[in-house]
Amino acid sequence: MPGGLEAWRPGGCDTRLVPDAATHPDVATHDVALADVQAAATRIAGRVPTTPMLSSRAAARVVERQHGVRLGPGPADDGQARLFLKAEHLQLTGSFKPRGALNRVMQLDEDERQRGIVTLSAGNHAQAVAWAAASYGVPVTVVMPLGASQAKVAATEGYGATVILYGEHVGDTFTEMERLRDERGLVYLPPFDDPDVIAGQGMVGLEIVEQLPAVDVVVVGVGGGGLISGISSAVRRLRPEARVYGVEPERSNAVGLALAAGKVVPLAPVSIADGLGAPFAGAWTLDIVRRLVTEVIAVDEPTIARGVIFALERCKQLLEPAGAAALGAVLAGRIPLNDGETVCVVASGGNVDLARLDEIRGLAALAEV
Repeated sequence: MPGGLEAWRPGGCDTRLVPDAATHPDVATHDVALADVQAAATRIAGRVPTTPMLSSRAAARVVERQHGVRLGPGPADDGQARLFLKAEHLQLTGSFKPRGALNRVMQLDEDERQRGIVTLSAGNHAQAVAWAAASYGVPVTVVMPLGASQAKVAATEGYGATVILYGEHVGDTFTEMERLRDERGLVYLPPFDDPDVIAGQGMVGLEIVEQLPAVDVVVVGVGGGGLISGISSAVRRLRPEARVYGVEPERSNAVGLALAAGKVVPLAPVSIADGLGAPFAGAWTLDIVRRLVTEVIAVDEPTIARGVIFALERCKQLLEPAGAAALGAVLAGRIPLNDGETVCVVASGGNVDLARLDEIRGLAALAEV
């Protein structure tokens, strides 16, 4: 497997991970309104920074030269084609995740704060929850797989969380998280399938429209669907004519599988983009994506890796594979674009393991150009 990643062992796809009817009785009712996103933005204003909107003429030249589409100049209106990058990798903890985590933590009641939070994650969500909980003095326990990056484990502990390493795959990790939740009476904070988390992530969409009022296309990396659900809940309500595309790894395509099947489908995700390695789509996120997202497109590993290397070499930005998947898809011509359009790629995270850069560079060399 790429980078030492391992698929779940046979039978390891625990169906208890999949949202059930008791928790989500009616998928059709799942919605995060624009007002919910705006309320989240008001609630956490001043606690997380607005991330910059970067632009790349080099990326726009690749799109024009290789795919025959000349992108628009954006607000500058100077005739220079640009591809815009929403720099969520520059957010606190290195990804978009603090927005949703903080919005959820701020709405805990006093009893829940005293009991403490538990969650599971292999990286960015763990760090975000640890940071958000520490901001309000809420104890947090994070269960991470045995194979989790030591750098991410150390960062999570650095934000004050208690980290428990358990399980060879996410099924085992989830089971241990459940045990701790029930045994200790902890409050579970989901990584994506929660309306407060989705509303918090939707702040990214509000900022995109504020920074690019005439945005035509937004491209977002997809794991469990929390970020794209939040972004589309804002962008498509503020600018209905805009198109929102999701990008997921071919072998970590939880949302694509669920859309095709019409229901949540568990899978064993394997990708260099471990931040997009959700074992299933959320019931909330699936319904929102179905209604508001134009298309979800699967890409191969070299395409993702090319996004990382291009961002580093040409944009001077260090992205993790999950944060560069959307950029890679645009560079590869996988996203339908038209001349003159204002296109925004969400650079969702920058917590890359530097020891893997040679591996990523090798994969990028295999990308079709």
